[in-house]
Amino acid sequence: MSVDITALEKGQGIGAREIALSRADLIRYAAASGDHNPIHWNERFAREVGLDGVIAHGMLTMGLAVDLVTEWAGDPGAVVDYQARFTRPVPVPDPEEGSPETPTATVAVTGKVGAVDAEAGTVRIDLTVAVGETKVLAKSQAVVRL
Repeated sequence: MSVDITALEKGQGIGAREIALSRADLIRYAAASGDHNPIHWNERFAREVGLDGVIAHGMLTMGLAVDLVTEWAGDPGAVVDYQARFTRPVPVPDPEEGSPETPTATVAVTGKVGAVDAEAGTVRIDLTVAVGETKVLAKSQAVVRL
C-alpha cells in the first residue's frame, strides 16, 4: 500500500486491531528476545515481587503496537523513530481451562495521524495501546517517512 502524504490530516485514523496473548506467546518471545525474566512466565515469582501475576514483556507490547503502523505504511523501514512510555503492565493470566496456548489477554491498538510534515516527508502516528480501559503505553508515537 502506498500512502499519499498530501491526503493525510491530523486526527485521521490509520486503523485498529486487537491482539490476543497467551502464556505460550510469552515463552516464545522470551526465547526469541533472550529476556527470560521469570515475571513473564512464573506466577509464583511474579507475585513474590509484588505483581498480581505474570505480565507480558514491555518490548513485546511495544512491538505488537507498532506493527499497525508498519502495515499501514507498507514498509517497516519507513518507521524512522518510535517511542513509548510504559505506564501499566499487561497481565496475562494462566488459563483456567485449556492449554498455555489459550489467549487470556487482549491488547487493543488504535492509530491516528498526530502531525504531518509534508516538507520533510514525514508523518507522526499516535498510538493508543490499552488492555480493557487501561492504557498500557503512553506517548506511543512513530514517525514514518513516506
